[in-house]
Amino acid sequence: MASQDVLSQTTRLASSSALLQVLFRVVTFGLNAFTLRYLSRELIGVVNVRLTLLYSTVVFLAREAFRRACLSGSTKRNWTKTINLLWLIVPLGVFWSVFLGLVWLHLLEVPDPSVIPHYQAGVVAFGLSAIIELLGEPFWVLAQAHLFVRLKVIAESLSVVSKCVLTVILVVLYPQWGLYIFSLAQLLYVSVLVMCYVIYFVMFLGSPEATKKSFPVARMKALLPNLMEDETFVNWKEARLTWSFFKQSFLKQILTEGERYVMTFLNVLNFGDQGVYDIVNNLGSLVARFIFLPIEESFYVFFAKLLERGKNVKDQKQDDVAMAANVLELLLKLVLLIGLTITVFGYAYSRLALDIYGGSMLSSGTGPDLLRCYSLYVLFLAINGVTECFTFALMCKEEVDRYNFVMLALSFTFLCISYFLTHWHGSIGFILANCFNMGIRIAHSIHYIYDYFKESAYRPLTGLLPSPFLALVYIISGVITGFSEVFCCCDKGWMARLIHISMGALCFAATIVTMFCTEAKLIHFVRSQFLSQYMKKGT
Repeated sequence: MASQDVLSQTTRLASSSALLQVLFRVVTFGLNAFTLRYLSRELIGVVNVRLTLLYSTVVFLAREAFRRACLSGSTKRNWTKTINLLWLIVPLGVFWSVFLGLVWLHLLEVPDPSVIPHYQAGVVAFGLSAIIELLGEPFWVLAQAHLFVRLKVIAESLSVVSKCVLTVILVVLYPQWGLYIFSLAQLLYVSVLVMCYVIYFVMFLGSPEATKKSFPVARMKALLPNLMEDETFVNWKEARLTWSFFKQSFLKQILTEGERYVMTFLNVLNFGDQGVYDIVNNLGSLVARFIFLPIEESFYVFFAKLLERGKNVKDQKQDDVAMAANVLELLLKLVLLIGLTITVFGYAYSRLALDIYGGSMLSSGTGPDLLRCYSLYVLFLAINGVTECFTFALMCKEEVDRYNFVMLALSFTFLCISYFLTHWHGSIGFILANCFNMGIRIAHSIHYIYDYFKESAYRPLTGLLPSPFLALVYIISGVITGFSEVFCCCDKGWMARLIHISMGALCFAATIVTMFCTEAKLIHFVRSQFLSQYMKKGT
């Protein structure tokens, strides 16, 4: 596949995934705002922190390493061996689900049954849902490797909508069911997700479209584990790479969900405070999840396909190196500007956003300060996502193994810092510890990128430098909106709020106009690679 075609399909995947994430987060936040009026903060804390952590840990530990290893390199490979390797995810998922389920049931603090009933059923349901989702992993990897954009969008949209509709219905009709509501909704979500992929491949394989595309799998039976005569069951190169990524993924999960592990295992916050923290955390991560995550996932595939893992820059095709450097520079600039915008405007509008979303329960106390800190954390997330996506796509096995030692030390340091900062500054300590964690990871990735390109003429890290004039506009906007919050928000009536919102809108418009004037190359990239995908659909 030509490099330009890979870039076009990758940006299409990222754009569609971003649109999907917008839908997902809007529906989820609407659901949270709705359920806040029917359910207790304690119940939301158990579901969104305790049980969701069980589900995400099982899924991440079972599949993340396989995904990264099996999506590396060209699509021209022995897919039978790759599929065999992917099916090992299921027994691994069963092991993690049973092991962690026992930990959640017998070693962790059990919620008061009078406040949060049916906890044991919730643990079983969320563990089972993880196993069901892992059954669809071979289908997901095959679809992702061949850039099946619409399949992912439709499957995840249908599953999210089904989950939300069932949750709302049960919350209204049977609020006394407690965790049964979220358990049934979670099982429906993963069932719909897996069935969408299975049904699609049942219809696609053997069709004229599959034949036209020379799809490497001809029938559904080939998507099941297959023994081959005189050949190994799996590709051992992929298996060894998977093991390297597995050691790394274990540490990455601790770093990604570290604050939830501290909350769950060390009981530094009660279930009610965990519920409020999770709501604020979800609101703060809105942009990070629906923009940065799709970009990271899609462009990891792009860089892994464009450049060969483990080779230095001189041994790569120079046209591909030029394209990779240009795309990396523009991606860094794109996420940097998005992150700066969130940081600057998030500081002055955190309290107003929480007051509108959840009322005084969220806008009083530490809620606004928590969201302000998260606005800064978003900037770290933005840069880390792109730098790590490039780094992980190019690292050879030995480099991945070396990085695992760095992650091990960082994991231990992060957990210690989280614990002490939480005792010092409450839930805000979690965000400060995450900023430290991301800062170290960014420094490592930047060092790798600098070393990779230092023997070439390309300097993609210049994407991390905004124009001086744009930086000045950000500073002025931050000062103006900061004063506006002091004098107009949030207990001075709706007219004062409207004035505060208007000041922010004017500053935001000035920032966008400055971007168009100073970042012409970036604007062209966004128009030609991201927005053009939607324009083509409309014509």
